[in-house]
Amino acid sequence: QVQVVESGGGLVQAGGSLRLSCAASGRTFGSFTMGWFRQAPGKEREFVAAIRWSGGSYYADSVKGRFTISRDNAKNKMYLQMNSLKHEGAAVYYCAARYSVSVTTNPYEYDYWGQGTQVTVSS
Repeated sequence: QVQVVESGGGLVQAGGSLRLSCAASGRTFGSFTMGWFRQAPGKEREFVAAIRWSGGSYYADSVKGRFTISRDNAKNKMYLQMNSLKHEGAAVYYCAARYSVSVTTNPYEYDYWGQGTQVTVSS
């Protein structure tokens, strides 16, 4: 069993930056591929970024060049640095863990989820 808890959400102006954190506990963190997803009101949950235990990262096209995913296996933490935030980036952001070395953008293939943290983007 793995528990993941997100933090760092809040209100940010369009064009601004925000850093999300995900703290994991339970099974060996390094065994998991970790991901960030987001869900806006009335929309399906969508893939944002994912990172392998080794550090290899993957991004949705919509955030490439603006968001950076990273992890610290020694601290059991994962991060999402979000720069140049756009209004369409406003959503609840979720941390997810997948007990596999492979990356997927399909949310149904992740095993554990946090409760989410709200990101609001103002004009």
